[in-house]
Amino acid sequence: MLILGLDPGSRITGWGLLRQEGVRSVYVASGAWRLDEDAELAARLADLTRRLEALLAEHRPREVALEQIFSAKSARSALVLGHARGAILATLARANLSIAEYTPTQVKQAVTGSGRADKGQVQRMVSVLLNHRTKMSEDESDALAVALTHGAATSIGSARR
Repeated sequence: MLILGLDPGSRITGWGLLRQEGVRSVYVASGAWRLDEDAELAARLADLTRRLEALLAEHRPREVALEQIFSAKSARSALVLGHARGAILATLARANLSIAEYTPTQVKQAVTGSGRADKGQVQRMVSVLLNHRTKMSEDESDALAVALTHGAATSIGSARR
């Protein structure tokens, strides 16, 4: 099963694709979309939607997992992030994809064993768990961590059946 993990952002959105083979997660692809900070919000959201649609068309994931909002620097930041998440959720819903959401604490716990891990610890564990030695951005590793969390949750769920 192909899983797309997303770390939503209004300026940078990380994405990561994993193939879940039983309890094993295999790296497929990942990246981070940097949106034009000088563009109006509507233009950034349209760009984000286009990029996500292209990724979905190219890779055809079966399931998508994304990180929930946990906090923001300001009310304005939270509102803008909410718009980006809304654009992402609408795009995924139009594609009829199964969507799972995880809190940052759940993701950190699943990947590092500690819900209080820092971004560096998450990044290192993602590299180790996926045997992926290429340098990646924090947004990219966060998206892969979300996909790993979902892969673990679905493999545990299927093992219980």
